[in-house]
Amino acid sequence: MPRKPAPTELPEIALMGDLNEREQEVAAQFMDVPPGGECLIYFDSPGGNPYAGLSLMTLMMLRGLRGTAVVTGECSSAALWPLAACRRRLVTPFSVCLFHPMKWQSEERVGLAEAAEWARHFALLEGEMDRILAELFRVSLEQMTAWMNPGRYVGGAEMAAAGVAELVPLEILPELRGSSPAKGRSPRKR
Repeated sequence: MPRKPAPTELPEIALMGDLNEREQEVAAQFMDVPPGGECLIYFDSPGGNPYAGLSLMTLMMLRGLRGTAVVTGECSSAALWPLAACRRRLVTPFSVCLFHPMKWQSEERVGLAEAAEWARHFALLEGEMDRILAELFRVSLEQMTAWMNPGRYVGGAEMAAAGVAELVPLEILPELRGSSPAKGRSPRKR
């Protein structure tokens, strides 16, 4: 069970591992942050079910959470939606994000009519999700499409160059921990 932060301490949430396995735990941690509150979210996730990513993003937005993201390793696929919902995003030179088109997989036996309906829904959902990501990251839909198709690993420096995140050299990470990253000074750029 994660520890509750002291009233003056910035809540820290680790969004690490597969979202399918962690969604409930991370959602509970988001619910522990007061509406409109600040939190620090560490990302190292390959993603998971797109609905899990959408759910966490929606929860953050509905509660008005002012998240500061730190991509400590990978933030890919469905994990991109909660990252996009953060007000501030920090990446290192070694951070990486995988943007790719949604993938549909069914492990159940479905009838033709249900499969056709899912395919229709899936096509609409994929286009909407790309648009939402572009809006939250404040990049053009063309830029998002270039990252999504056929799927691309985007490193920390490229994320910073696109204006999606701030590049933080590893040497100053301890300085960030000393002050609230959501309120503290901007990191020095290399």
